[in-house]
Amino acid sequence: MKTNNSVIDLIDLSEIKMYINGKWQGAQNGEIFSVINPSTGEVVANIPRGGQIETKHAIESAEQAFKTWSKLTANERASYLLKVHDLMYEYKDQLAEIMSLEMGKPFTEAQGEVGFAASYLQWFAEEGRRVYGETIPPSAANKRLMVIKQPIGVVAAITPWNFPLAMMTRKVAPAMASGCTSIVKPAGQSPISALAFGKLLEMAGVPNGVVNIITGSSGPISDEIFANPTVKKISFTGSTEVGKMLVKKSAAQLKRLSLELGGHAPFIVFEDADIEAAASGALASKFRNTGQTCVCANRIYVQRSIIEKFSALFVEKAKALKVGNSIDPSVQVGPLVSYDGLAKVEEHVNDAVSKGARILCGGKRLEGDLSDGLFYEPTILGEVNSDMLITTDETFGPVAPIIAFDTEEEVIELANKTEYGLAAYFYTQNISRSVRVSEALQFGIIGMNDAVPTVAQAPFGGFKESGMGKEGGHQGISEYLEEKYISMGIEAK
Repeated sequence: MKTNNSVIDLIDLSEIKMYINGKWQGAQNGEIFSVINPSTGEVVANIPRGGQIETKHAIESAEQAFKTWSKLTANERASYLLKVHDLMYEYKDQLAEIMSLEMGKPFTEAQGEVGFAASYLQWFAEEGRRVYGETIPPSAANKRLMVIKQPIGVVAAITPWNFPLAMMTRKVAPAMASGCTSIVKPAGQSPISALAFGKLLEMAGVPNGVVNIITGSSGPISDEIFANPTVKKISFTGSTEVGKMLVKKSAAQLKRLSLELGGHAPFIVFEDADIEAAASGALASKFRNTGQTCVCANRIYVQRSIIEKFSALFVEKAKALKVGNSIDPSVQVGPLVSYDGLAKVEEHVNDAVSKGARILCGGKRLEGDLSDGLFYEPTILGEVNSDMLITTDETFGPVAPIIAFDTEEEVIELANKTEYGLAAYFYTQNISRSVRVSEALQFGIIGMNDAVPTVAQAPFGGFKESGMGKEGGHQGISEYLEEKYISMGIEAK
C-alpha cells in the first residue's frame, strides 16, 4: 500500500523545472506543455518546453563536468551510484505514484519498476570496478603492448515513456560508472519521473553537470544532440522508424549509437508444456504495463492439440484482472498512455474480427466510471491467422491473439517471419526441444519457460530491426568505453 508521504516530499508538481548543471530552470522562452493523467484526463503538471538553447547549455555543462568526473576512481563513482540506489528505495512510493499519474502504470507494478531501475545502479556501481584492460605478448624484446579502456565522453540518452525510470537508469548508470557525463531527454508523456530522478541525484551530491535532464520537443533537442560534436554517443529507446532516422543523423559525425527499438515477440506453447505455467506466463507478459512493452507477447502460438485447454485457462485468468485507475494499489491493468495508442488497439481488434477472428474475452473500450480515461478491456482473440494486421504490426496494448500451429518446424518459421528480433518466449518440458528452439529463434532475448527474463546482470538488445548494441550485463558498460592500444618501446638488455 502507499505510504502517507506525498509526492511533494520529492518534487513539487506545481513548479516543475529542468535539471541542468545542478540547477533547476525553466525554458528560456517561457513555454510549457502539459502532462495528462491517462486514467482521468486531468493535468498532472506543466513542464518546461526546452529546446536548442537549453540542450547546448546542458552539453557544455556535461563537457565541463567530464574533466573531473572521468578522473574519479571507480570506487568514488560507485559511491554516488549506491547513494542514489538507496534513495530510490527511500522514495519508492513517491516515484511509483509519479509514474502512475503521468503514464498510467498500475501503482504496484510501478513500485516494481522502481526496484528494477535501482538494480541497474547497483549492478553498474560494481561493474565500473571491473573495467579491465589487457597486456599483449610483444613480437619484439624492446616493446610492451597494452590496451586500456577510457570513457567515451559526453553521452546523450533518449528514453521512452513506458519505463521512465528503468530505461533511464539502464543508460545513465553505466555512463556514470564508466566516467561519462550525460544529457537525458525523457519522453513527453513521462518527464516527471526523470526529473524526480534528477532530484535524487541532487540529494546524493552527484557533482553538477554529470547528469543533465532536458524536457521539451524532440526535434530541436535531438537536432542539437546530433549536430554538436561534443556528444560522442547516443543511446535511444523507441520505435524502429525513429531509430532509422537517428542512424542517418548520426552518420554526419559517425557518432556511436545504441538502439533498442520495436518488437513483435512470439510466445510459443508446445503440447508438452506445463499449461498452467504457460497461461500464467502469457498473462504476465502480455498484460504487464497494459501491453505497452517492447518485449511483451504479441503473437501467442499454441499447438493445436492443446489450444482449447490453453485458451480456456488464459481467458479465465484475463477475466480476473482488475482494470482501473492506475493509482489504486489493487489495480492490475491501467489505461493506455494516449488516444493514439487506444485507437491503434481498436484498429487491430476491428481488423482481426473483420477477417474472421473470434473475441474470446474483452474487445471494447471501457465506459461508465472509467469513461474519462483511456481504458480498453484485456482482450483475447481466437482463430487468428497471418492475414491479420495484429500478426505483423506491434499492437502495444492489452490484446492477445492466439494462433494455432501443428509442428515445431512450422512455428519456428512463423515466429521468425518478422523484421523484428527483440524477444521471444516458449514453454516446453522437453530438454532437447528447449535447445533446438532456443538456437533457432532469431531474437536477442529468449524466455524459456520464463515470461519475464530481463535482469540488470544480463544483456538486453535485439536482432534485425529491433536495434543494435546491448544494455545491461557487462556488455552494457562497454558501450560507453573506448579501447586504446598502447605500444611502448623500451631499452632491451
